[in-house]
Amino acid sequence: MRGTLAGRITLVCLAVAGVAVIVAGLVAARLIRTTADNVLQSSLAAQADVVASQLDETGIGNRLGVGKVADVVRGQGISVVVRRAGGQATGEGVAVQAAGKLGLGADHSGRVTVAGAQYLVETRVVGPRGAAFALVLPARNAEATQRALVRNIALALGIGLLVAALAGFVSGRLLGRPLRRAAAAAGSLRAGRRDVRVPVEGPREVAEVAGSLNSLADALASSEARQREFLLSVSHELRTPLTAVTGFAEAIADGVASGPDAQRAGQTIQREAQRLERLVTDLLELARLGADEFRLDVAELDLAALVRDCAEVWQLRCAREEVQLTVSAPAAAVPVHADARRLRQVVDGLAENALRVTPAGAPMVFALEVSEGAARLSVRDGGPGLAPEDYPVAFERGVLNARYRDRRPVGSGIGLALVHGLVTRMGGTLTAGPAPEGGAAFTIEFRWPRRRPPSPCAALKGTFMA
Repeated sequence: MRGTLAGRITLVCLAVAGVAVIVAGLVAARLIRTTADNVLQSSLAAQADVVASQLDETGIGNRLGVGKVADVVRGQGISVVVRRAGGQATGEGVAVQAAGKLGLGADHSGRVTVAGAQYLVETRVVGPRGAAFALVLPARNAEATQRALVRNIALALGIGLLVAALAGFVSGRLLGRPLRRAAAAAGSLRAGRRDVRVPVEGPREVAEVAGSLNSLADALASSEARQREFLLSVSHELRTPLTAVTGFAEAIADGVASGPDAQRAGQTIQREAQRLERLVTDLLELARLGADEFRLDVAELDLAALVRDCAEVWQLRCAREEVQLTVSAPAAAVPVHADARRLRQVVDGLAENALRVTPAGAPMVFALEVSEGAARLSVRDGGPGLAPEDYPVAFERGVLNARYRDRRPVGSGIGLALVHGLVTRMGGTLTAGPAPEGGAAFTIEFRWPRRRPPSPCAALKGTFMA
């Protein structure tokens, strides 16, 4: 029971109620004792006043009158002490001692102790000749009243404890109900269900747990859907080269392809094997990218020189595809902190993606711009571009492949996700948007937090025609 929320709330309620009962009991005991004493003292004083009003000096001297008074109060446990005019006090020994301690010479009201016992005493003087009497009540009579009051209060406090326990248990059950639902939903999620939802109800904190669990279920469903689409696109990309490799290998093995045909078949097999190798490499790189052991060799490099080196390589490839490559870069060095090998991989990946969709005769652009605080390298193409709603999801694995593979040449769907992850790990940003040439533009940006950027005044623009 203690391990459950209801049990713990019950224990807390009991503990709080128990502390309250102890404090209330201590305070009540003191108040009961004081109140009982005051009530008895006031009652005794009232009786003394009544007796004094009925007796005069003559009555005090009359044994019959005093006897009637004694008979009336004796049933209440009160003793009477009488002192006649000019005489000694008479009565029970202890009562006489108690009255003597308080004094019979005037009207008094108080508590005295005789032989270790406490007594309440009321004295009154009757007549001008000094006759007096005293009413003496043992304080233990007040203690009996106190015990009766304490029993009643203890009973009330015990009922309060029972009610607190019951209220704590009911509250715990009510508060724990949405949490139990959340736990059951979490178990269903672990078992593979993604359609479970928890009612958002109860206290704010509990409702937040239910809302977060529902959001988690939605996120898991969306993530698994993207993973399925990604696996489908990768399977499609793997199937194409594997089909070619298998077909040409069977042709060579069966002797169907011989001589020049066998040579062309071997070249096709080699080309498709390289394509498979690149795909597998990209998959491994993408898997390692999110791991802690993935390391980058970040150092200062000249981004303008890297752009020019890339342009020399891509000039020949663009020429073969009859695509016009234009390069715009500053003549001065543009220092950034990045991994040179990985940044070259990023630019090559973006260029390959652009060249794949750029038709013959259309432009492709490498543009490096330097502004206050940042360097921006854009790879733009004159291809068909993307729909406006596709730019925000361009770097999600397999999304563009799934949407465009039946309409245009597409890659495996992991290249853009890989380059985005690499740029992010190097401290830069990669964004996608429409290009002035009509296609898509992918822009890498590196900022200088503490360095003044190089002046963009001197710029070298070169155009390579293919």
